[in-house]
Amino acid sequence: MTSEKLTVTQIIARILIYAVLILFAFMMIFPFIYMISTSLKTTDDVFRYPPQVLPLSPETTEFNDEPTDLYEFEVDGELLPFVLSGEKLPHVFFTSPDLINADDKRSSEIVVAIPREEAEAGLAVATGNEVEFDTSDGDTEAFEEFDVTIDGETITLLEAYRGSMDEFVNPDNPEQVIYEFERNASKVEFVEFQFDNYENVLALDLDRALINTTLVTVAVVAGQLVTSIFGGYAFSRVPFKGRDTLFLIYLGSIMVPFVVLIIPMYRLMVILEWQNRIVSLIIPWIFTAYGTFLMRQFFISIPKEIEEAALLDGASRMRILWGIFVPLSRPAIATLAIFSFLYAWNSFLWPLLIIGEGNTSNHVLTLALIRLTNSFADSPNIILTGAAIAILPPVIVFIFAQRYFIEGVATSGLKG
Repeated sequence: MTSEKLTVTQIIARILIYAVLILFAFMMIFPFIYMISTSLKTTDDVFRYPPQVLPLSPETTEFNDEPTDLYEFEVDGELLPFVLSGEKLPHVFFTSPDLINADDKRSSEIVVAIPREEAEAGLAVATGNEVEFDTSDGDTEAFEEFDVTIDGETITLLEAYRGSMDEFVNPDNPEQVIYEFERNASKVEFVEFQFDNYENVLALDLDRALINTTLVTVAVVAGQLVTSIFGGYAFSRVPFKGRDTLFLIYLGSIMVPFVVLIIPMYRLMVILEWQNRIVSLIIPWIFTAYGTFLMRQFFISIPKEIEEAALLDGASRMRILWGIFVPLSRPAIATLAIFSFLYAWNSFLWPLLIIGEGNTSNHVLTLALIRLTNSFADSPNIILTGAAIAILPPVIVFIFAQRYFIEGVATSGLKG
């Protein structure tokens, strides 16, 4: 009996744990989902309230030889399509004393709205009485009293206000007319993904920025992998005087903040005449102390017997490095490649300083997104489309390489 209770308790505990984990996972991934969804919406759809996750577009039909949005109204228990005719009809809006809003007449809950001509023709007869209500600021507001005939029954109501309602016509039966405020009418909509947003954004020089970013990222990742592999092998396997001291000095460069290096690096780029050129985004970043440290730690974990056996067989150190160490170090290389890719792809401060906003032909994505944000501040769907273009490649890379990344984190840096 005790064992059964414990099993039930464990099941409940696991259900709660998984429910909490799923909740937090959804909270983490929802902004990304909403960003992708918004990038596939129209500008009008972005500003709808309440907001919708799926992109919706209005259903249209031909009316008077023009495409017109369809609206949905319930008539005799059946939902029928209507179109906005463009005409307006003056109405008188009546309410009861308990529903009146003295502070804001148009916010009063309306009992019945009658076309003004019909009201004046006898459907609403003034009683000659006025009812006063106190407002929140201490004043009084008077409302005229009417005997209103509704479905053959006469009731006493107050005139809340007068205004014009929009005319909606059934395109299949033009004689069927409904009057309603357009803002209160429900449109007929369907899910439609606006893939044109991506084509339009790429046409705004973002395609050039995407090519530049890809070029810079590939060059930086390749450069860091090559220099880190050679450096890691030298510091782990090649004995030379002062090796450990030099490694500690090189590793200590990680603690130097980037802001300290900005000015000397900028002046160096000016001296080399690399300012405003793509090469200034590549060469300074192909050396990384972190990558050298990561590869060194992984190479140290490889048994020396393998290397000694290869040396006895006459293999050179270059052949040992690329034929033995590199294939065995795929998890560490994948980890370094992911880190290098994310850093190079998302780099912002250095491109902003060395390239500048004016040199659009050499812009990377982070700089292009600034221009896009400034130009389309009133179109969040366009801005988020640019953000999606910038975010999707790193996400895809991480998804396909996460197995190597997790294995590399778990196995690298364990031996010193």
